[in-house]
Amino acid sequence: MDSAPRRRLISSAVTLLADEGVEAVTLRRIAREAGVSHGAPLRHFAGRAELLSAVAQEGFAELGEADLPDSSARDRLRAACRAYLEFARRNPAMFELMFRHDLIDVSELDQEVFVRFTGLVAAAQADGWRPGADSRALAASLWAALHGLAELWLWGGLAEQDLPGTLELTLSAYLG
Repeated sequence: MDSAPRRRLISSAVTLLADEGVEAVTLRRIAREAGVSHGAPLRHFAGRAELLSAVAQEGFAELGEADLPDSSARDRLRAACRAYLEFARRNPAMFELMFRHDLIDVSELDQEVFVRFTGLVAAAQADGWRPGADSRALAASLWAALHGLAELWLWGGLAEQDLPGTLELTLSAYLG
């Protein structure tokens, strides 16, 4: 199967998502934006859920590419936490889609980002931070706290100006 039209469909969907939100991302609209026939998306994807899953995968890939400082393990973990929240702030529609399990096929999603995050947690533990805790459980707890902050901000329950301070309180509670 030719990957160029598939790639164009995904790129068009990413742009449409960023510009107009998840509800605007329909198969017909994506086809029109990509300059292909209205039936083309179904030649490359089993349906909207599969296409949206491919779009969400783009978001997870971008999130996983966050640059981390070449410093202590705990500082790298702090930077990853800040990058998670910054990603949500810069890409609110993508962030929403990435966790809309009613719209996307979660089984299709790559778990590399969480595996990388768990590795950062384990490295910080090796440097003395909460050494007796289960790394995966600790990573899940910290991820959940970060995700909760992002969701509070996205829903308007946490003001933009309060987000940095609240993040620092959360990081202090976890990381000291």
